[in-house]
Amino acid sequence: MTVRVMLISPGMNGALREARFAGDAPLDGSGLRPARAAAAGGSVPAADRWVRGPSLRCNGTAKALGLRTETEHALRDWEMGRWSGARLSDVGTDEPDGVAAWLADPEAAPHGGESLLELCGRVGAWLDSLPGDGPGRVLAVVEPAVIRAAVVRALTLPPLAFWRLDVAPLTVTELSGRSGRWNLRCGRPLVPEAGMR
Repeated sequence: MTVRVMLISPGMNGALREARFAGDAPLDGSGLRPARAAAAGGSVPAADRWVRGPSLRCNGTAKALGLRTETEHALRDWEMGRWSGARLSDVGTDEPDGVAAWLADPEAAPHGGESLLELCGRVGAWLDSLPGDGPGRVLAVVEPAVIRAAVVRALTLPPLAFWRLDVAPLTVTELSGRSGRWNLRCGRPLVPEAGMR
């Protein structure tokens, strides 16, 4: 049986605008308004099972979309260790060699958190665990790094392809198939572009 996994990226918040590493910042008004508009406009896909990453931003987005979700710990954001909450520009200034290693080597975790390979492995294990005879449509509100890792794993891309994937706020990325054979439908906005501002 084919499984459809619909990954929704959460709405905008201050940490995303400031290019901060992870951290657990809540959704703000600029993310809340379009999420509520998507819910009101009926553009949230139907599903048989609803899950979300444990972050405040994912929780706020799921609630604004009118979803009753279960927290899925395997879909937590990329663990950034001591870089968590810091601005990319500041870390680049303070630890240029660490950032260079992190961007070039998928096994590197100079921040003391997860490496890119560990992130892709964790998210991939969740994808692989979805039973072909279980709920046919799974909707997950998850951070962009989780979506990128899922795409890398599902399409068996080289890990460094992760850095070439962009995930905009409040978009749906769909994977359909089963473990070892996935198809991809990229980044459909939940609300029209005008509503994203």
